[in-house]
Amino acid sequence: MKLEIHPEKCTGCRICQIFCSYKHENAIWLDMARLSIRNESDDGPFEPSHCRQCDDAPCAAACPVDAIAQDPASVAWVVAVEECIACGSCVDACPFDAIFLDEDRGFAIKCDLCGGQPECAEMCPTAAIVLVE
Repeated sequence: MKLEIHPEKCTGCRICQIFCSYKHENAIWLDMARLSIRNESDDGPFEPSHCRQCDDAPCAAACPVDAIAQDPASVAWVVAVEECIACGSCVDACPFDAIFLDEDRGFAIKCDLCGGQPECAEMCPTAAIVLVE
């Protein structure tokens, strides 16, 4: 499973970020959303930026404690927060800037495809984000 992005359909509404942060943080907290919206100006163009769930996962390869592993059900690369030491190696290794550190809680954060039912794709009103298998 992967997210397919159609930037030409993105309006910059940030509904994807709202539902992502609420799903994972139980609060509307855009800074903790597992994806972001990139834009050149307030008028766009807009493009959702997300984890590509790479086959070779440079973030997982860079982790010195093997805290990033592939979930067998969703095939998403997932951070085991209890094992993560927040060293930042995964952040440095990601070519898409799709993983970041929560320094307050001491672990890395990235998209986990919501266990196979990503909120961002389900809630996107324009189908700019689509789940593909």
